[in-house]
Amino acid sequence: MADQAKAKGNAAFSAGKFEEAIQHFGEAIALAPENHVLYSNRSAAYASLHKYQEALRDAKKTVELKSDWPKGYSRLGAACVGLRDYDEAIAAYEKGLKLDPTNDGLKSGLADAKAAKPRASGPAGDSGPFGGGSPFGNMFGPDVWVKLQNDPRTRPFLQQPDFLAMISDAQKNPSSVSRYINDPRMMQVIGVLLGVNIQNASDPGAEFQDDGKDEEVSTPSRSEKPAERPRSVRTPEPVPEPAPKPMEVDTEDEEEKERKARKAEALKEKEAGNVEYKKKNFEAAVEHYTKALELNGEDISFLTNRAAVYMEMGKYEDCIADCESAVEMGRSVHADFKLVAKALTRKGTALMKLAKTSKDYEAAIEVFHKALTEHRNPDTLKKLNDAERIKKEAEQQEYYDPAIADAEREKGNEYFKQDKYPEAVKHYTEAIKRNPTDPKVYSNRAACYTKLGALPEGLKDANKCIELDPAFVKGYSRKGAIQFFMKEYDKALETYQAGLKHNEGNQELMDGVRRCVDQINKMNRGDISAEELKEKQAKSMQDPEIQGILSDPVMRQVLTDFQENPKAAQEHMKNPMVMGKIQKLVNAGIVQVR
Repeated sequence: MADQAKAKGNAAFSAGKFEEAIQHFGEAIALAPENHVLYSNRSAAYASLHKYQEALRDAKKTVELKSDWPKGYSRLGAACVGLRDYDEAIAAYEKGLKLDPTNDGLKSGLADAKAAKPRASGPAGDSGPFGGGSPFGNMFGPDVWVKLQNDPRTRPFLQQPDFLAMISDAQKNPSSVSRYINDPRMMQVIGVLLGVNIQNASDPGAEFQDDGKDEEVSTPSRSEKPAERPRSVRTPEPVPEPAPKPMEVDTEDEEEKERKARKAEALKEKEAGNVEYKKKNFEAAVEHYTKALELNGEDISFLTNRAAVYMEMGKYEDCIADCESAVEMGRSVHADFKLVAKALTRKGTALMKLAKTSKDYEAAIEVFHKALTEHRNPDTLKKLNDAERIKKEAEQQEYYDPAIADAEREKGNEYFKQDKYPEAVKHYTEAIKRNPTDPKVYSNRAACYTKLGALPEGLKDANKCIELDPAFVKGYSRKGAIQFFMKEYDKALETYQAGLKHNEGNQELMDGVRRCVDQINKMNRGDISAEELKEKQAKSMQDPEIQGILSDPVMRQVLTDFQENPKAAQEHMKNPMVMGKIQKLVNAGIVQVR
């Protein structure tokens, strides 16, 4: 239920519905209060609404729950920056960098916090074109979100986390608009706020399809740079007073145009590879993904897609190599956590395909754990659980040795003859590890446990013995003896009788039946002491079957009739089912027949 609430929160966050996201994350926290990711996500949602005190509270809780998680310090730093507490922000970013010195987000946040600190203590306003007394400083008021939501040109941008961070930064610090002026989305926003039609070039490109759900929402802080967007836009029209004259967007040079053309061509190759992959034309798919990598070597999805093809082709070493390259690239370009997790999961799957020993499975399990630290995907968790189960089975198979098991059982038998029961148990246990399918060793260990007075453990071994070989009558005699010692005479009688079905003339089982019948008859005649009867009744009352009989309204009426209405009792005695239950109560010492 917590995962479902978190997923709803992630979806609401991605849609820009931050209040709704906060509500869902709160529900998830109520169900899983020790999950640090939930507090981190809610802190991001609060920060998106400029509720920095609440964001700070959740960020502190995140760090408290998981002090070795760099992301928590990123949240803490962002909240402190929003509150203009730059000293605390700097301290938070520095703590995060101690844990992950290569984290670009923490580095960028630290640099911006240090840069903002002297500006915050200096004179108000900037001399730049979009700060201080500039008319643009009043554009980003509280109603900016409503205007952007109502305009079809800017409404799609509200689903882009880096765009939300950019506008939030502009609200808090109007002078920062100059940093984003080359982003065509900002020019479009200015046009909407000033009522001017500014046309932008469309943004090509497509995300790689992902089959998992976001575990950790990632909202750029004020310190993070907005994602690079195509900068080919038309010159904006003049803006009427009182707004300043519009600025022209810098035209692209030839090198930039060529780079964007190569990226666009790489995306086309990727899509062609996807088409071939769906057709199971794996060789052709590999060629397209390889060309995409040659055109643009900074997109992790090209590698993860090609790794998927290698997996289908059974080229597991090539799959692993691509996954490792994808993880390395993802770290360097600060890729989405879930894409890095996907690469790790795919590597773990390939390792499982190649595994032959328990140590090989251990390597795959380690990779799955790393994937889950990046992004907790249900599919990855299932693969981890399967890998751990298979590893355990492999360890048991590697340890399996019937010859050693027989030798250990014989050692246990020698110690049993010498009345050294703890030593015997030790050797019987090793024999079970070496051959867990031998019913004799369970029978022998049950006998040891009986001698040691560990009756529940002995009963468990006797049941396992019967489970492995229902025709092994020794298992029934072991179980019946333990039940007799536990004064469960009716159950012991049933056990002995079940054993006699497999060996009618077995003297040990027949002796057990006689002992049980004698004891039950003593109870019926009242020949046992009051203390023994009380102990028997107390133990019987713990039996679920006895509890069911006594709680049955029909049986309660039958027992009343046996005491008060002899005629009705005679009718009840004609019912085999009723008499069977009465007999169970008699055997349990609950009812006595005089």
